[in-house]
Amino acid sequence: MLRTELLLQRLDEIGQSLERMGGALLLLGVGSVGAETERLDEYSDLDFFVIVKPGEKSRFISRLDWLEGAHPLAYSFKNTDDGYKVLFEDGVFGEYAVFEEWELADAAYTEGRIIWKDPAYSNTAIAKPVNLIPGQKSDSLDFPLNEALTNLYVGLCRYARGERLSATRFVQGYAIDRILSVLHLLEQEEDYFPDPFGNERRLEKRYPRFAEIIGDMIQGYNHVPESALRILNFLEEVYPVNRRLSDEIRRLANLNCGQKQCGKP
Repeated sequence: MLRTELLLQRLDEIGQSLERMGGALLLLGVGSVGAETERLDEYSDLDFFVIVKPGEKSRFISRLDWLEGAHPLAYSFKNTDDGYKVLFEDGVFGEYAVFEEWELADAAYTEGRIIWKDPAYSNTAIAKPVNLIPGQKSDSLDFPLNEALTNLYVGLCRYARGERLSATRFVQGYAIDRILSVLHLLEQEEDYFPDPFGNERRLEKRYPRFAEIIGDMIQGYNHVPESALRILNFLEEVYPVNRRLSDEIRRLANLNCGQKQCGKP
């Protein structure tokens, strides 16, 4: 059986187990097993919500027999008050949450797909949230790109004093995140399942031109100055960077590289 078929089958099996167990109202697949099955592949996992009857939530949280009823579990980890991350014995990985209906009334979540429901339960509209998840995109270059520039400066200062891990995060993490938040203003975004939880998701398909150059901006723990210079070069191409700040970032980068220009023998 193909992995994708196994994932969808496992959801059906969970629905059947819920029906046998009683106490549940609806099983909602989300993510790639929800309304976006077109992107389902062999590396996908199971993301789902279980809507239960009033007073049943603690039972479904404290006991996982309803999951074991679908397939034996090899591992479970309670990662939130509402649910778990689990690994089934056959290698299927999943993450889920259990809710009573009222908890989703004003919640923000991605649209789901109904896998199973109690025949007496009529609220199928719950699959589509009333409130959308706040986006992580910015509508102006000014704040994010100036923030990215200051991330480069602070990161290189920390690198110079020996705080290399912090420097790596500032330069190759925070600064890149700021760029990703405005990438839709700099490059035509391909229509391929944007994720409201993270701008980095599926970047390679959504922004193929930027994907070709981002590797030079994230060269790793031992190449923070080189990464900073690549990021600075990019920022200067797309935004009127303050010349004084730009000069300081270059000075720090070259200082941190030693007595040679970064990337040159």
